[in-house]
Amino acid sequence: MYKVFLRKKIAPRVANGHPWIFANEVEKTEGNPEAGAVVSVFAHDYKFIGQGYFNPRSQILVRLLSRKKNDTINEQWFLEKIKECWDYRCKIGYTENCRLVFGEADGLPQLIIDKFNDYFVIQTLALGMDVWKPALVKALETIFSPKGIYERNDVPVRELEGLPQQKGFLSAPFDTQIVINENGLRFHVDLENGQKTGYFLDQQDNRRAIQHIAKGADVLGAFTYTGTFEIHAAYYGARSVLGLDISASAVAQANRNAELNGLADRCRFEAANAFDVLKQWGKDGRQYDVVMLDPPAFTKSRETIQKAITGYKEINLRGMKLVKPGGFLVTSSCTNLVNPELFLEIISLAAKDARRRIRQVHFQTQSPDHPIIWGQENTQYLKFLIVQVQ
Repeated sequence: MYKVFLRKKIAPRVANGHPWIFANEVEKTEGNPEAGAVVSVFAHDYKFIGQGYFNPRSQILVRLLSRKKNDTINEQWFLEKIKECWDYRCKIGYTENCRLVFGEADGLPQLIIDKFNDYFVIQTLALGMDVWKPALVKALETIFSPKGIYERNDVPVRELEGLPQQKGFLSAPFDTQIVINENGLRFHVDLENGQKTGYFLDQQDNRRAIQHIAKGADVLGAFTYTGTFEIHAAYYGARSVLGLDISASAVAQANRNAELNGLADRCRFEAANAFDVLKQWGKDGRQYDVVMLDPPAFTKSRETIQKAITGYKEINLRGMKLVKPGGFLVTSSCTNLVNPELFLEIISLAAKDARRRIRQVHFQTQSPDHPIIWGQENTQYLKFLIVQVQ
């Protein structure tokens, strides 16, 4: 049995349940474990802490899988864990499309599995999880009998674990261009080439939150990607909707989504740099009843956090200037390093500089199929805000 012993002084987060153990928190290892091996972790006084996978190439030396001494980490263990994840989603009402596994929040560090009806997309972002990929595929086949399973491991973070970027079929090949249902609408999803796993399921509840403010409104959306917020706005009765995104391919798919739902007559998308356009249209005096901003993460590094803060403040300042008095700003941030308090502070500073008074309507996070574990800040990443701009 491989053993890892921690130093006497370690961060309280490990004792309190956080699954990450950094290399500088380890006193010694016994048994010479290979990268990817399952090890047992003990405190300095030999008290058992948990079992996890080991990677000496990573700053996070061990990621804990279980706090139970008698657990055997094998195929059956992973099958039971996936069943637990599915049971939770069923109990909270997320069954057709959902994040089936949300990494650390589900006790399966660095594993993402998204369910799109009968199709599944897997990301194994650490070596210790990657070695169990066959067991994960077998578990999905056992529980769901899926039409297809696809791997989206084309992400740079894998290289930090000594893993290659790759993508491809983990089942018999299938057409990766699928259509899903959400809130009474239909959307094209590109599992092979779309962002992340092909679609942003974490905003599905937040898209419903615009239902009342969109009715009869002229709506502008920026950073639209494939147009989900904008198409919801049109569906909820907006008078006109214009969506902007810098990606021509995303705009093409957004227009296809508008056509798929019979909304192309009042919902259109154009390729444009949102930063430049928002600034120019503010100078031109354009005004909208609702302005929606859903930008990508501006940073994944603490070294560039100030740049991200500046970016969020700038786009929200420009967005507010385009809102008619009494209209609404809908704004999001998926940058994990920008916590909820900081995000609200940024919006407040933007309002001050825009000389606009704001009134909070909704402040929400990601949908519950992306669960938040208290004490594990990295599990709460999405901030979604609606304010009335006066």
